[in-house]
Amino acid sequence: MLRVENLNAWYDRSHVLQGISLEVKKGEIVTLMGRNGAGKTTTLRSLMGLLSKRQGSASIDGTSFLDMPAHTRFHLGLAYVPEDRRIVPGLTVKENLELGIIAKKNRGDMSAMVDEIAETFPRLKERLNQDGSSMSGGEQQMLAIARAMIGKPKAILLDEPSEGIMPVLVDEMFELFANLKHKGVTILLVEQNVQQALKISDRAYILDQGEIVFHDTAQNLLNNEEIQQKYCAI
Repeated sequence: MLRVENLNAWYDRSHVLQGISLEVKKGEIVTLMGRNGAGKTTTLRSLMGLLSKRQGSASIDGTSFLDMPAHTRFHLGLAYVPEDRRIVPGLTVKENLELGIIAKKNRGDMSAMVDEIAETFPRLKERLNQDGSSMSGGEQQMLAIARAMIGKPKAILLDEPSEGIMPVLVDEMFELFANLKHKGVTILLVEQNVQQALKISDRAYILDQGEIVFHDTAQNLLNNEEIQQKYCAI
């Protein structure tokens, strides 16, 4: 599904990613973990074409895309939910959702697609006519995820979805991710709540100073005391 090989990336002269390789298979949740500044968000931004200085290769379903213009990722089936959510103020929840499909060539019945995605997100279904930016942080995060999913992408990249969200909504969000996995949604997840992320993940990669230093099943990582002490209490 999603394959990354020897990915390097720079901020100015700073060599942030140093030859990382990873794979996310269809229907998997894979967590990318590591300390602050390890390169997790940089990895997602590089894959989405948001860093101009990068080298290596990345492909989705065998189609190489790293050197393509940034907007082509959407048409290839790659969706991205950044940490800052980017909910458009002044637009309703429904209108924010419509932004996720407005660029699709064959989007069909937009209203029906909004209704379908709203069924997966009951909190949003109750607020379709509310200004999206007036909702709580957790609800805005769900809106950002729903907006990314409405176009039915092949894979979705999630950057710190639980950041700044009250615990009750964090639990609800991770339950949502587990349900999406059961429906065959493919997810590459960057998340500081490592324990909860690993519980719903199939596998995980650990980044340290821009390099992959460890890779194993999520269950093995949960049972690895050394890894727990070094990386899971971040």
